[in-house]
Order: sequence, then C-alpha cells, then structure tokens
Amino acid sequence: MGEFEVRKIINLLYFDLTDLVKESKENGFQFLERLVNDYENGTNNFNKPGESLYGVFNKEDQLIAIGGLNIDPYSGEQQIGRLRRFYISRDYRRKGFGKLLLNKIIYDAKNHYKVLVLHTDTEQANKFYTSLGFSEEKLYPNSTHHLKLI
Repeated sequence: MGEFEVRKIINLLYFDLTDLVKESKENGFQFLERLVNDYENGTNNFNKPGESLYGVFNKEDQLIAIGGLNIDPYSGEQQIGRLRRFYISRDYRRKGFGKLLLNKIIYDAKNHYKVLVLHTDTEQANKFYTSLGFSEEKLYPNSTHHLKLI
C-alpha cells in the first residue's frame, strides 16, 4: 500500500468529492452528501478538540476513502468519540483500505476518547467492524457498535 497514504483532511472544500458522493448515492447511501453539506454550512467541520476528518489518497492524490471522528453528539459525553461518514470507494473495497483508514482513526481516537461508537445498518459493515474488534451492542445512544479504547 506504499502508493496510498492516509492523511488528515484540514479543509474538505479543497477536494472534489463529486465522484465519491455520486457513487455512494448510487449505492443507496446519503451520508457523503450530508458530509459535504454539513461541512459547507458549518454544521460539522471536524474541528473541535479530538475531531478530525481523514482520507486515503492514491498516488494521483485522488481521494478513494474517507472517514471522520467527532465527539459523540448523542451521548453528551466528551469521552465518547463517534466514527462518522466512513466510506470506501467501490473499486478499493476488500483490499485493506478500510482497515488502514479505521486503524488510523482508532489510533488518534485513543488520545481523546475512552470509547468509539458508530451506527451502521448494513450486514457488510457489521462484519467489517466486528472483525476489527467492535462489539455489536446498542449500549450508547444512536449506535450499533462500540470499541473500548482504554
């Protein structure tokens, strides 16, 4: 994976997400469109302490995967982080890029949070997250999975 790099995205507006948004919508997912809209209107810029937006870029500097880390807005607890807007381009799935991206997010989350939560409603995502150590339990508000970080 030397031709690929995980980087923090400081300003999402510098990147063209048109293809990823289009592809995600074709797959029935609206959350990348929400990511762009929320970023543009300032609702969620992933810029609070402990928050970041990450991308996996290929050697042409094309964004092939994206995922964010927020303070969990549903629990009201600063020690709970939430994985947000996690998406891997169809052509790059099942090749280790999701794991690469998620491992970076988990690594950084350990500096700020005790627990990382997420919500998913697909069996494919459920298998992915549980294979990487997440528990499938609804212990936290509006979440389906959690991972203890300490």
